[in-house]
Amino acid sequence: MPTLFDPIDFGPIHAKNRIVMSPLTRGRADKEAVPTPIMVEYYAQRASAGLIITEATGISREGLGWPFAPGIWSDAQVEAWKPIVAGVHAKGGKIVCQLWHMGRMVHSSVTGTQPVSSSATTAPGEVHTYEGKKPFEQARAIDAADISRILNDYENAARNAIRAGFDGVQIHAANGYLIDEFLRNGTNHRTDEYGGVPENRIRFLREVTERVIAAIGADRTGVRLSPNGDTQGCIDSAPETVFVPAAKLLQDLGVAWLELREPGPNGTFGKTDQPKLSPQIRKVFTRPLVLNQDYTFEMAQEALAEGRADAIAFGRKFISNPDLPERFARGIALQPDNMKTWYSQGPEGYTDYPSAISGPN
Repeated sequence: MPTLFDPIDFGPIHAKNRIVMSPLTRGRADKEAVPTPIMVEYYAQRASAGLIITEATGISREGLGWPFAPGIWSDAQVEAWKPIVAGVHAKGGKIVCQLWHMGRMVHSSVTGTQPVSSSATTAPGEVHTYEGKKPFEQARAIDAADISRILNDYENAARNAIRAGFDGVQIHAANGYLIDEFLRNGTNHRTDEYGGVPENRIRFLREVTERVIAAIGADRTGVRLSPNGDTQGCIDSAPETVFVPAAKLLQDLGVAWLELREPGPNGTFGKTDQPKLSPQIRKVFTRPLVLNQDYTFEMAQEALAEGRADAIAFGRKFISNPDLPERFARGIALQPDNMKTWYSQGPEGYTDYPSAISGPN
């Protein structure tokens, strides 16, 4: 049976272990969504992960509303990502870029335009802006012209990621953002070919994935889904009817790997009584399956040993433990993280967590 420390291949990406660094929004880019030099050190510190998935990275200004988050739509952004990718590669790591359109989860004060979504809905609660938190705005339902434009944005972002040197990309189709807003009937109220029955609600995911595959190849493409529970006001009444077929579609399209974020009844960020769908998805998706959400080292080893997953993605643990694989291997205690510095712009709580061997970074 495999362990977390055994190598694995995600298509042509040879990972030295099965400990994946989950995407972690950290807010260290500039206001033009251009990565900054401090991000080179941050990602290089964590290159011992088998695979790093970058923080969610905007495919367009319309789709990127998180303050100080990075993008991948402009030449300046591509050039700024290059030393980050090179720094990870220099330390023997592998890194893919997570492609993000936030859908309705943005504010016009950041993007300069009204939020868009599958339908004219409003997310619950408040959104982060440069002026502090503000109530979410109602999204505009996108039309055929919007869909064509957004598909172009995904293709451009995928090509830019390869130009920047990334080993591949992950399509962010989870967590209540644009693609997820199409998948779930709680947010998708359309009556056209993109709404109604599950096959129609999967259509946008299929078209995005097909465009990315056409641009960079299926073997360089991964996808993230969050099949169960409510995420940022986005939920489906019968998730097994949409997410199992969606996984089968991704299998048929040939994507190299699939990640599932699956909260449970006692989840740290999000709780749900909707059952996890990874057992059903495992039956229809035969390439590497990565599971994510509140795994301890012991739980992760058990999931691999039982064949429920091929790798496990860890998020918060990588924030404060840049050498997480080594700590797992040696049984060294993990350091707690400081939530107050998650989205701040300086080195505190970002590049100053010490490793177990070398001390402060």
